[in-house]
Amino acid sequence: MDLSLLALFVPACFALNMAPGPNNLLSLNNASRYGLRIACVAGVGRLLAFAGMIVLAAMGLAVVLHTSEYLFLTIKLLGAAYLFYIAWQLWRAPVAAASVSAERQAGTLRLARQEFLVAAGNPKAILIFTAFLPQFVQVSSPMPVSEQFAWLGGLFLVLEWLAIAIYAWLGAYLQRWFNQPGPRRLFNRVSATLLGCAGLGLLAARRA
Repeated sequence: MDLSLLALFVPACFALNMAPGPNNLLSLNNASRYGLRIACVAGVGRLLAFAGMIVLAAMGLAVVLHTSEYLFLTIKLLGAAYLFYIAWQLWRAPVAAASVSAERQAGTLRLARQEFLVAAGNPKAILIFTAFLPQFVQVSSPMPVSEQFAWLGGLFLVLEWLAIAIYAWLGAYLQRWFNQPGPRRLFNRVSATLLGCAGLGLLAARRA
């Protein structure tokens, strides 16, 4: 692929990856509770959801989401409901030292499923793939369009995993402070509030 095009794509893409959002907040929260490694592994759930969206966008199936108001509304409502559910759980989460220790035994699969559902429940994400990635596909290039899309999508996922690692590192760095009941309660409730706001933002989202 054209290096000058990649020089534009990488910073623009990484800015999208690093933008604060429900999934990045989950990585931050998971790392503060369970550690850096578990948060990074759990982020694979998000990558799987995004990979599926990239495939749908490449196949042109995302057009259905663009044109079907009912489908967009259904995914939006389910995604917002799940964000409200996670926010409610965080708001009520126990903060005693014994409870925090018990939380760390939580299965990584459960956290990965949570990352997957939050990513999959955001219909705006697939619209980003259909609006953003095609801008960097060159029809005149000798490389087939499908292959270009695959390379761009793969690079997006690599940068997304880097964003997961950065947010998880920040959460792990602050883990000792969060282990104290007072700061943990404050962090849980701030996270719950932000996730609730993300849910409201999702409800207000409209098709492009």
